[in-house]
Amino acid sequence: MGKYFGTDGFRGEAGKTITAYHAYKVGRILGDLFGRRRGVKCRAVLGKDTRLSSYMLEYALAAGLTASGADAYILHVTTTPSVSYITRCDGFDIGIMISASHNPYFDNGIKIMNAQGEKIEDSVLSVIEDYLDDKIPEVPFASGEDIGRTVDYISGRNRYIGHLISLSTCSYKGLRIGLDAANGSAWQIARSVFDALGAKTYCIGDSPNGRNVNDGVGSTNIEKLVSLVRENSLDLGFAFDGDADRCICVDERGEVVTGDEEMYICADYLHSRGELAGDKIVCTVMSNGGLIKSLKKQGISCELSEVGDRNVCDLMNKTGAVLGGERSGHVVFSKYETTGDGLVTAIMIMEAVVESKQKLSRLLKGYKSLPQVSVNVPVRDKYSVMPALSAEAEKLQKSLQVRLVVRPSGTEQLVRIMAEGESKENCVTACESLRAMIKDEIE
Repeated sequence: MGKYFGTDGFRGEAGKTITAYHAYKVGRILGDLFGRRRGVKCRAVLGKDTRLSSYMLEYALAAGLTASGADAYILHVTTTPSVSYITRCDGFDIGIMISASHNPYFDNGIKIMNAQGEKIEDSVLSVIEDYLDDKIPEVPFASGEDIGRTVDYISGRNRYIGHLISLSTCSYKGLRIGLDAANGSAWQIARSVFDALGAKTYCIGDSPNGRNVNDGVGSTNIEKLVSLVRENSLDLGFAFDGDADRCICVDERGEVVTGDEEMYICADYLHSRGELAGDKIVCTVMSNGGLIKSLKKQGISCELSEVGDRNVCDLMNKTGAVLGGERSGHVVFSKYETTGDGLVTAIMIMEAVVESKQKLSRLLKGYKSLPQVSVNVPVRDKYSVMPALSAEAEKLQKSLQVRLVVRPSGTEQLVRIMAEGESKENCVTACESLRAMIKDEIE
């Protein structure tokens, strides 16, 4: 990871870690890299989530792009996967999403996509970082007829909504569905899609005010959706994060269905239709070992990648897998998208439910998870503590008979610890031992 760009773009506290000036310079260098240096006029498409600072960063990016001669097409409030979809389908040179995903409102970020709607190459990020640090010459300003313009492109977002609706082969009439849009990017889109497909929708997290994105709602705060489903006797519910590239489900009993369980359902569904290429999926080292064992009984194998949707997508491309994802609910269906899309995940889950004529809980009857415990520990320097933690984790794995994954967060100043094994008590012990070690290291 670079100085500014981590596993999921340039992210930090808006106005401090990531400023309007940063955004302006990112726009300047992107407009030059994908325009003047290629002898063409760059076409960039921009989307943003509902954070207060998203407007500031959007206009700064647009100013930088147009000053370098690029045309900036503005999607306004929309989802990260919609930017990916429109970038790829409408022939844009780059796509840019302004969002800090599941982070609180005071954070924000910039995600950059290539012409295929995939995360931009590391070589491009290196040039951007050098430009931000004034290590390469200033790029020239466009002048005269070469100056870029901004274009209102809300029609692109509407086309994406049409794309989502077209993915369903079933009517959802008679089904009562809870939707939690996290007061984020999906607050209008999710309801529009499921209403159009015939469902009776019950929505929360659909009143953004710039400061309440992910605040007690969304895929990382699932309790309110659980209550909504139980109190209204709904058939199931879906919770998205701030930019709607994740989805976590709640079944008819109010039980949480994680990304691992979503992948089990979707893998089984695609396998039954003969649409699971190679009878395999891609999951990460953070996925529950029960997913691997349960799918093996269904004749489906799992390829393991490192954490991060980019790693998942890279391994999917390498192995030819059409389904992959993370326990966090970031699931990729390569037939439809080149990135994770929470709304596509929700639609695929609905297809499996409707076609099987079964409750969501019944689709998990063949799935058995292993005890797993995860903790996130705040640190001052997430990299300096890793060597000692890795050595201790290796010892704990042997003594406690658990599988441990210890890694620095790609988006926050945290160390993430996951323990898995036959004994939940041993998992808790392992996590607490490492947590205490981190506390001793930083005090």
